[in-house]
Amino acid sequence: MSLIICLFNQAGGVGKSTLAINLGYHLAQLKPAKTKHHYRVLLIDIDPQASLTNFMGIAPESQEKTIYNAVIDQEALPILKEIHGMDFVPSSQDLTSAELELVVADMRDLRLKYALEPVSEQYDFILIDCPPSLGILTYISLVASTHVLVPIQTQYKAFLGTELLLNTVTRVKSLPNRKLKIAGFIPTMFDSRNSQDERTLLAIQEQLSQVGIVYDPIPRSTAFADAAEENVPLAIFNPKHPALSILKKIVKGLEKLL
Repeated sequence: MSLIICLFNQAGGVGKSTLAINLGYHLAQLKPAKTKHHYRVLLIDIDPQASLTNFMGIAPESQEKTIYNAVIDQEALPILKEIHGMDFVPSSQDLTSAELELVVADMRDLRLKYALEPVSEQYDFILIDCPPSLGILTYISLVASTHVLVPIQTQYKAFLGTELLLNTVTRVKSLPNRKLKIAGFIPTMFDSRNSQDERTLLAIQEQLSQVGIVYDPIPRSTAFADAAEENVPLAIFNPKHPALSILKKIVKGLEKLL
């Protein structure tokens, strides 16, 4: 059974897409114990902004089929094979209308869950990059997932939004997806020279560790943006970057969820 992990935060700019490509890449580099094969990883971009699609080197407007067709038209997932060792389902601006179309769609809560069912056994990990909102696309992603992974920027304003985020997870767990679990929290864009970042990180560690594991913070670094501009994971762009050790610890934690 695959782990379906949605990266979710209603705030934008917290690093969801960056984490999706980098965590997916490191998961795909791991081999399960006593096997010769690496983990099979599928990334899904369900954000109309299509940041992850661009990071993967795919022009959204060039794709005839995207996640929109799977969710709205109930077609098979349009899976692009073997990009940096991962499979990928792209997004496009068509998703901007999907929120309105899903309002009146039959079985809307389960549209993504049903789309994943035919392929879920083909993968060990499916990572879903959610929109920065609490709309229907995020909701159906939570319904379809086994776990939710929460990136949180180490800024006080971003930390304040976690209560609303956790309330949304609780609402999904109350009925449509009672088995949904929190995979953890990842502090992002951390600057150890900034006292506000230090205070916010401490608050995240103290308060959210009661809900789920709080991983080591991802440092603020222009290398992530540079790697994304080159359409590659950070490990390919800069194999010696210090943030790689933190990313590897996180994927080891995700591996334990299997």
